[in-house]
Amino acid sequence: MVTDTFCVLTSDINHIPLEWRLFIDSSKVSLKAVLLRNGNALPSIPVGHSVHNEESYENMKILMEAINYDKFKWQICGDLKVIALLLGLKQGFTKYCCFICEWDSRDRSLHYSRKDWPARKSLEPGIMNVGNQPLMEPRKLPSMLLKLGLVKNFVKAMNPKEAAFTYLREKSPRLSEAKLKEGILIGAQIRELIQDEYFDKLLQGNEKSAWINFKFVVKGFSENRRALNYEELVHNLLQSNQKLGCNTSLNIHFLQSHLDFFPENCGAVSDEHGERFHQDISSMEKRYQGKWNCYARRLLLDFDK
Repeated sequence: MVTDTFCVLTSDINHIPLEWRLFIDSSKVSLKAVLLRNGNALPSIPVGHSVHNEESYENMKILMEAINYDKFKWQICGDLKVIALLLGLKQGFTKYCCFICEWDSRDRSLHYSRKDWPARKSLEPGIMNVGNQPLMEPRKLPSMLLKLGLVKNFVKAMNPKEAAFTYLREKSPRLSEAKLKEGILIGAQIRELIQDEYFDKLLQGNEKSAWINFKFVVKGFSENRRALNYEELVHNLLQSNQKLGCNTSLNIHFLQSHLDFFPENCGAVSDEHGERFHQDISSMEKRYQGKWNCYARRLLLDFDK
């Protein structure tokens, strides 16, 4: 059925909501919502799709109403922009962008030195950069594109004149220079880069230390099995990022101040499954060129299987 500007692809699925999570993301041509099975053992199930709609609070509200989120209360995963919109936070370089505490994103002198910040008392519109009524409750969240955010900070801090950055440019010829400098890599590119031993050899000094510690955190914290010394691994990553000169993004703030907010098994509820779905249907969306409708439901479901 169609609700306002959204095509609700599935509305009568018999399932246990606690066993599924809702992944929300957008591209240049669409805004979509997909159900992902915890553990990623089953195929993803698209539940909402809309063409030519950007990520905004108004569109998110329409989407949540269309898929009947208040009834199922799925756990939500996605990037931090999506989470912020669903919690009613204002967009842009706001001062208080954390939905758990009163972290001052503009006070960079304290970012790596201060861990404890006053807890938020509420998410009331008009207070601490909250612009709208929250559409969900801030519960334990999946990895929130943790790896993508950390790699973005790492690449932005790299020296573009060094051999390692030149290798990144040659390795990703389809990626524009602007996106490369901003560290905008997708999950598949990051996984390939993690396994690239030649890239490791090209890195030197603080860049090499930060990259090695990043890989330790990926293996010992953000995947299926959490290492016994995961807190030490995260601490080493934060120290190496500070030496490299990485800005403290919201991802790094969560690792530093809200490590207990992550689920115990990040790999089982990772949003990378949703990212793969996002990449897989991009070719189909190009074929339709905005002429998407509910008759594409069967094609989409068959494609995902």
